[in-house]
Amino acid sequence: MPNSNAGDDMETDKFKAKNWKKVPDKTFKKMAPQEKSRYMAYEEPPKQVLEAQQNSRKRLVDESKRLMRSNPAASEEELVEKDKHEKLIGQLKAAEARNRLRIMRLRYQSNKSQEISHLIACQPSALKSVRLQALVPSSFEKKGRKDSLDKMERELVEKLLEDAQGLMTNRIH
Repeated sequence: MPNSNAGDDMETDKFKAKNWKKVPDKTFKKMAPQEKSRYMAYEEPPKQVLEAQQNSRKRLVDESKRLMRSNPAASEEELVEKDKHEKLIGQLKAAEARNRLRIMRLRYQSNKSQEISHLIACQPSALKSVRLQALVPSSFEKKGRKDSLDKMERELVEKLLEDAQGLMTNRIH
């Protein structure tokens, strides 16, 4: 074994950032707080601070060891219950996400329907309104293409379509 302390040397040979130029105390006192903190970030901490850091690291390691001893590993039954609970939580989250999507889809369809209805209502003539309504239905219907007009409405639409001069349908005066 040529070098038995290879791991120890790696820790002591680690790169440590440091200030390459020394600032006199007089200049240091004149520095702005941001500059002082930047400069002090690369200075070696005092021995008291180093000791406090080591003590706190040691306390944390001791505390984690104590907790590991006092909390034994979970039993098989507890693991099964935890797994069931996680599955249930996942299912609830998925259901909430599906519900949010459904609500967003309904809101979008409603807004689209209102916008198309507004466009149809704002046409300058009734003939253009009927044409737009026939080409762009205001609401999405899943049922088959069925005649939605009754006998009276059909006659009115046919009269409007036969009016070549637009005398019945002009809204602009």
